Amino acid sequence: MVSEKIVLVFAMLVMSCLILGCANPGISDPVDEDDASTGYTDVSVQEAKEMIDSGEVFLLDVRTVNEFETEHIEGAVNINVNELSSRLDEVPRDEMILVYCRLGARSVTASNILVDAGYNDVYNMLGGINQWKAEGYPYVSRP
Repeated sequence: MVSEKIVLVFAMLVMSCLILGCANPGISDPVDEDDASTGYTDVSVQEAKEMIDSGEVFLLDVRTVNEFETEHIEGAVNINVNELSSRLDEVPRDEMILVYCRLGARSVTASNILVDAGYNDVYNMLGGINQWKAEGYPYVSRP
């Protein structure tokens, strides 16, 4: 009975994160250089594109390996959000980190993991790769 309640609460939490993380993925707030409430900064796909084009960002795709192999933004490193805590040594501490997923929910989780681990320069791409593609930006796709 207790384990059923735990599973139910966990499922409700996951659904809440998915719903809240994916609400209005095409709408973004202006970039706040120091977002004290979350520790990371949300950026639009347009802002993310500028960051990537500058070449001064570590691009982190936190989707599954299969999702990544199907399509991803060129230059991205794939670390599944569920493995991120145990693979932090693969994420540089001296670079800006730009995190994305499919819609934006998992990247929020990953951004929080990074901030909790002491990363300071973390950016979350709102709308994920789906919004990136909707804007017509290039991506690598498996034939």
